[in-house]
Amino acid sequence: MPTHWSDDITVCELADEPALSEELSGLASLLEQRPERASHVVLDFSQVSYVNSSNLGQLLSLRKLLDARRRIMVLCAVSEQVMSVFRITGLQRVFRVAPDTLTALAMLQLDDARGS
Repeated sequence: MPTHWSDDITVCELADEPALSEELSGLASLLEQRPERASHVVLDFSQVSYVNSSNLGQLLSLRKLLDARRRIMVLCAVSEQVMSVFRITGLQRVFRVAPDTLTALAMLQLDDARGS
């Protein structure tokens, strides 16, 4: 469920499947319906034990939507099991990953300060 941390950052604490697919879908729909209100997104994976190919596709689509709006997505608290899927698929080079929510928020604030 998305939580607006600030005007420019939304934090989403994701649940494990089947809710994960629904949450990612809902976030993408929100971005498509209200592109002018797009914010940077932090996805908290602390409750996610695995991801499937559909989830990977949803994450890539979400990243594409955010990139088009010049917004950044940071994944955080990713378990080793989920991270291994990112490594196997090469997606660890595509997604920005932080160890926890506070670090992810700091990354976004530093990027804003630099004008990225």
